[in-house]
Amino acid sequence: MTRRASPSGGKTESAAIRERLDHPVIDNDGHMIEIEPVLYDYLAEVAGPAMVDRYKSLMKDGRFWGWYNRSRDKVRDMRIKRPPHWALAGNTVDRATAMVPRLWRDRMDEFGVDFTIVYPTLGLHTLAIADDELRLSVVRANNLMNADTFRGHEDRIMTVATIPMHTPDEAIEELEFAIHELGMKAMMMEGVVRRPIETDADGAVAASFWLDPLGMDSLYDYDPLWAKCMELKVAPTTHSHSMGWPNRTSPTSFNYNHIHNFAESSEACCKAMFFGGVTRRFPDLTIGFLECGVAWAVSLYHDIIEHWEKRNRIALDRDLNPANIDQNALLALLAEHGHDRVQSKANELAGYISPAFWNNTEDEADLDEWAKCAIETEEDIRDLFVPNFFFGCEADDRCIAWAFDERVNEMNVKFNAMLGSDIGHWDVQDATTVLAESYELVEKNLLSHDDFRDFTFANAVSMHGGMNPDFFKGTVIEAEAHAVLSEST
Repeated sequence: MTRRASPSGGKTESAAIRERLDHPVIDNDGHMIEIEPVLYDYLAEVAGPAMVDRYKSLMKDGRFWGWYNRSRDKVRDMRIKRPPHWALAGNTVDRATAMVPRLWRDRMDEFGVDFTIVYPTLGLHTLAIADDELRLSVVRANNLMNADTFRGHEDRIMTVATIPMHTPDEAIEELEFAIHELGMKAMMMEGVVRRPIETDADGAVAASFWLDPLGMDSLYDYDPLWAKCMELKVAPTTHSHSMGWPNRTSPTSFNYNHIHNFAESSEACCKAMFFGGVTRRFPDLTIGFLECGVAWAVSLYHDIIEHWEKRNRIALDRDLNPANIDQNALLALLAEHGHDRVQSKANELAGYISPAFWNNTEDEADLDEWAKCAIETEEDIRDLFVPNFFFGCEADDRCIAWAFDERVNEMNVKFNAMLGSDIGHWDVQDATTVLAESYELVEKNLLSHDDFRDFTFANAVSMHGGMNPDFFKGTVIEAEAHAVLSEST
């Protein structure tokens, strides 16, 4: 879907659509473009000039931007992924808009947007810095800079705290600082942390890594962080990319590396949150997955149900336990219907098809993979998935319709899809057309007006306001948000 902007000086199509709506519009994922020399000043204040030099060196020579500083043969040998290029807003006004909040605020009526939650751009990459001291210093500088940059605009634009996730302790420390010292209300975290694998006898770190999705099989127990989110009334939102994962290391194609990369990372975290029982232990925790769409979540929900139907503890014993196989009857059937070579091996078949050959002895504790989330019925899956998870979708994503299609979705559910413009980045060619592009789903009868209200307004209110009833206090949509929250109580 591609829309053209209205002629210069005229009302934009998005503004006209907003005037017809009976509800506000929340952009749940705009993107600032940080002014890096300003970040250097904050970083120097936090950790000194030497840390600025370390940061510059990493950004220039690291495996992310180091692609530009090596020969193409070296890039291929090292499997350095083709990084984003020409990835920011491509017209002058939109580029400036994403850099300075005053201009952004002045243009929001053109966008047809009442309230925007703004996420970092550089901050997406700084969370993955492996150097602990550098990561924590850069994150702190980012949060200080962004809090200062957007101060005074909170009634219409809110920025988020960038939260490092290599350990729950560092996450808690930065979250408390952002909430208590900077007055922030929202957070962005990494949903999957890359952990290096030590392979050599001398303890040398290999180039390989494993993916820690936080919710299960993690290096750390992140429950104290989820408890802190509940205490501080902050909905954790993830904006993790999977570029650089083994299936996303093309040295020649950014498009190959980029397509579905946010969805893949989000699915890994979401699946771990569910199977690890996070939503069982924290039933009121709302978790956002941004810039990833919702199609994968619709598929994941149904896959979980289908796996539970066939692989819950009772079904495993009833339908899949190898001990249920009648060995003599199986041998007889193979002898009767097998071809000559099968029949000639009759003496060996008894050992070959025995449970001992095909299956190792299983411990009872290992067989119930649903224990942590305590699933006993399909309704449990619905109740631990649908209310807790929220999904940021860009305006031109037609798969949004799947989230609201009760005819297709098991138990007639609707998923919590939310509008996230991605203003500031390459895939928004004109910021004034975002709402109009999204509204095409209504014009094409893919979404009802009520669905569109949930998509562009109510679901975002539920995610943030469900954790913190005062989240929208002091904003231009305070009264409307309060009304939504009152409906759900």
